[in-house]
Amino acid sequence: MGNPSFPARRRLALLLCAALALPAAAEERDMARTENLADLSIEELANIQVMSVSKRPERLQDAAAAVFVITAEDIRRSGAATLPEVLRMAPNLHVARISGFSYSISARGMNQSGNSYSNKLLVLIDGRSVYSPLFSGVFWDAQEVLLEDVARIEVISGPGGVLWGLNAVNGVINITTRSARETQGSLAVLQAASDGATAAFRHGGTSTGGIAWRAFGKTTYREDSELASGAPMDDSYRRTLVGARADWERGADRFSLVGNAYRGRFDQPAPGEIAAPGVPTTLGGVRSDGVNLTARWERALDGGGGLMAQAYFDHTLRRADPLFGERLYTTDVQFQHTLAAIGNHRIVWGANYRHSRDRVDNSAVIAFLPARTTQQWASLFAQDEIALNQDWYLTLGSRLEYNEYTGVEWLPSARLSWRLSPRHAFWAAASRTVRAPSRLDAEAYLPGRPPYLLRGGPRVRGEVAQVFELGYRGQPAAPLSYSVTLFHHDYDHLRTTEYDPARTFITFDSLMEGRSSGIEAWGSWQVMPRWRLSAGWTAMHQKLKLKPGSTDVSALQVDARDPAHTAQLRSLYSIDDRRDVEVTVRKVAGKSAPEVPAYTALDARFGWRIRPGLELSLTGENLTGGHGEYGTVLYRAEAERRLGVKVMWEY
Repeated sequence: MGNPSFPARRRLALLLCAALALPAAAEERDMARTENLADLSIEELANIQVMSVSKRPERLQDAAAAVFVITAEDIRRSGAATLPEVLRMAPNLHVARISGFSYSISARGMNQSGNSYSNKLLVLIDGRSVYSPLFSGVFWDAQEVLLEDVARIEVISGPGGVLWGLNAVNGVINITTRSARETQGSLAVLQAASDGATAAFRHGGTSTGGIAWRAFGKTTYREDSELASGAPMDDSYRRTLVGARADWERGADRFSLVGNAYRGRFDQPAPGEIAAPGVPTTLGGVRSDGVNLTARWERALDGGGGLMAQAYFDHTLRRADPLFGERLYTTDVQFQHTLAAIGNHRIVWGANYRHSRDRVDNSAVIAFLPARTTQQWASLFAQDEIALNQDWYLTLGSRLEYNEYTGVEWLPSARLSWRLSPRHAFWAAASRTVRAPSRLDAEAYLPGRPPYLLRGGPRVRGEVAQVFELGYRGQPAAPLSYSVTLFHHDYDHLRTTEYDPARTFITFDSLMEGRSSGIEAWGSWQVMPRWRLSAGWTAMHQKLKLKPGSTDVSALQVDARDPAHTAQLRSLYSIDDRRDVEVTVRKVAGKSAPEVPAYTALDARFGWRIRPGLELSLTGENLTGGHGEYGTVLYRAEAERRLGVKVMWEY
């Protein structure tokens, strides 16, 4: 995409000078104290309301699952410019950068898919699933949001099949943006760094009919990354997002309407998105465009019950020359009924129907046959939380979901919670969850024209996981809180690539099983009124084995694609009511397939609220130097030292 018209350092200096030229000399008496993270006690953070565990508001302290919440204030203080950079704050996720725009994001390992994308993690944005039926994963370069409008991100590690359906095997990321009533007025954001720049705007108001609305836009440019050799990596990109949201109320009814349109142009580094024989070393760019519209209705019922109906339409266009092109049209409708308490029972049930039309432009490299398909998913779920007494709660749930490849799958779950006191809770869970096959599993052919070396996966089954968890979440002292989860996953029917010498071609099959055990822990300590430490640590051991008849020895290297342990430590210090400093240290163990050495990364941010509504921040990422995070050393981007400045103005 070419070099920028002037050096990145010059852009950085110009933006910094412009920020300092803004009305920064306001009198001390004109400064209004802005609420910050240090103003919230550890106990208040434990009382944050979450929705993802039971699909109804509940205290984070009472949620019977391993859930980590990234708040809007966390996002503001991080200085992150993209969604994957924000998700690095979740200690129960492994976020690995492949190129300037491509990431592998997973929870609890099993980053199995051969195209470098995790396929066992469900991601939702304002209730809209961004899962791709092409490969059961997420194209992260297509997921753009205005970060300043995000209310919270709930990250659940572990299964969520009962409430969220197929593919919520190892985790759920639920991203919720703020109501338009919370974003009145105007916002302008300018962010420049040593490798690119971002500009964003938002304006909100209220109509005479009481409808709150906002319109927003964002554009991002990033330069080429570098390879370990120092050569430039052909991965620069430009991405633009525009959208609008409206919220209004009529008595007990609440309505919302959210629409987005985005356009991305990405240079594509070798060896491309799908490694295959015959892939050229010089590739065309990636085009990623889309529009989506989500409508939601909620009604509060007497006794704490409620009704919810949601529908969305999502159209995406993706072209990765010379590999493939895809047009995907998705329509999704869902309904949920939360009943008022019936004795000791709190029941929620619902239904979901999704329809998609997928149109693939095949190439000489790869083909999806048939090229045009129509798929349907339909499900029905119910969950009952039973108060056994004032301290013990049993939650039983089940979901039946139909998909085109394996028919009806059963996803049951049982969770037991012991709320020892308002500050201490233990929980245990047992679940069955499934990743349904995708088009990549069942319908991929290599090369794109006969004779085929790879001929789909006619025998592929759904990947099944039996999951057992034991957790504790507590606040043993006023300034200290932490969460610990032990987990064990038993996997069956994992995907393999099988060779038949008699027929001289290969197919995908499901002839591997295995298990994964580990621990996740994180917590916060208010050292002093203005100083808070937050830490997270994960450790995991995986063991896989092939079933009789399998010849896919390379499949056993799946466990070598995930780090055996990760750790992070964040320090937040408020110098005064206007200035704060955040420092984060991340350590990730090495991997061997392909080899990625262990690395330690240091990030820092200085924020200064110059006056009410005007904030300047300086950021530094990977201050300890460059490192690789995912993929073979010949093709992966090095995460280099990155300096940036950001100005945010609300008025």
